[in-house]
This record gives sequence, structure tokens and C-alpha cells, in this order.
Amino acid sequence: MRIYAPDHTRPDERGFRYSTIMKLQLKSLLCALVLGALLTNETLGQNGKPDAAGFIRDWLMLAPIPLTLENAGADYIKAEQVEKESSLKPKEGDKVKIKGKELAWKSVHCKDYLFDLNEILGGPHENVAGYMVAYLVCDKELTDLALLIGSNDQARIYLNGKEVFTFTEARTIEKDSDKVEKLTLNKGVNTIVFKVINELNNWQGCLRFTDKGGKPATDFAVKLSP
Repeated sequence: MRIYAPDHTRPDERGFRYSTIMKLQLKSLLCALVLGALLTNETLGQNGKPDAAGFIRDWLMLAPIPLTLENAGADYIKAEQVEKESSLKPKEGDKVKIKGKELAWKSVHCKDYLFDLNEILGGPHENVAGYMVAYLVCDKELTDLALLIGSNDQARIYLNGKEVFTFTEARTIEKDSDKVEKLTLNKGVNTIVFKVINELNNWQGCLRFTDKGGKPATDFAVKLSP
């Protein structure tokens, strides 16, 4: 037979003890939340900066844009699905009508180095195009940069209204599949437009800048309004 000793602690002492325990638990919870927020900002790039590896994880997205022909990404990537695509400067909520369908620009915060449009949109989309736009704000001119790109499938990139990269084949995504060298980010606001077409299956893209020595370029802010 198990015998339980009576609790001789006075009610006021028990209340003080329980209160102290609750305060300690609350402090531990707050510390965990703060630490989690700090880690999220550092690793996910959601603090208005690229992440530690230089990947841009904050974007404005316009998608999905249906394409009439199947498996014709090589042709569509060279054409404009949105008028004057090279000079796009949207802000969140701006609406665009394409082939009688209205789409709105939406802010996207990527949980990984890449953006996954099918995941963001909540389901598979094939034979479609999408646009991603970000504004890179520099305190000073950054010269002799390299742009490293991955895409699934075709991709086209504009920097400050100028086409700097086009890829016309279907492929799976890999980090740093392509490199464009000797680029400059101007002092002030720089606009990057990243178009990605999906023929079948996955629909993804990733992009980062490095300096001349290959070190991630992170000395700029990432904004979602011009």
C-alpha cells in the first residue's frame, strides 16, 4: 500500500511557488520565440536582406499565366506574356489582365533558397509562365558581380530593364546552374525581373549575387515596392 504524505505547505507558499514556476516557464517560452525569430530572419532572408548564401527569398509574384501550346517553353520564354516585361515595376496588389483573366501581384517569402511556384499556388500547374520581381536597394554601387541562377524550366532575367540572361531548355533545378558575370548594382534601387516557364512537373527558380571572389553579395536591402 502506497502512503502519501500530506502537503503541509501553506496556501500562500504554494501560490508563490506555482507563480514562480509559471514565470520561469513564460520566460523560457519568450526566449525560445525570440531565438526562433532571429534564426528565421537569418536563415530565411525575411528581414529585407538576402540570406547568408546571397539568395533572394523575398519576391513579388505574378502567376500562373496559361500558355496556349504545350511543351513550347523555348518559344514562349522569348516572347512577352506581360507587356513591357523588361520594365515591370509592380507593387503588391497591382492587377494585370492577361487573356481575359485578372491576376494580382502577390508578396512571397520563400522558406528555402528557391521559390516553388506550384507550392505557393497550392497545386500543380503545367504549360504556364510566372514573373518574380524584387527591388534591390544599395547604399553604394556594387561592381563586378556575378549572377548565379537555377530554374525549372526556362528562364529569362532582366536587371534594370536590360536582359541579362535567357535559358531556353527544360531542366530540373540546381543551385548556380548558370552564371552571368561583370554585372553592376547601382546605388539606389535596382529592379530584377525573373520569368520562369514550366512545361511539366516542378516549377521553381533561384537566384543570388556573388562578388568577384565568389563571396555571397549581401550588402543590399531587398524590398517589395519600387
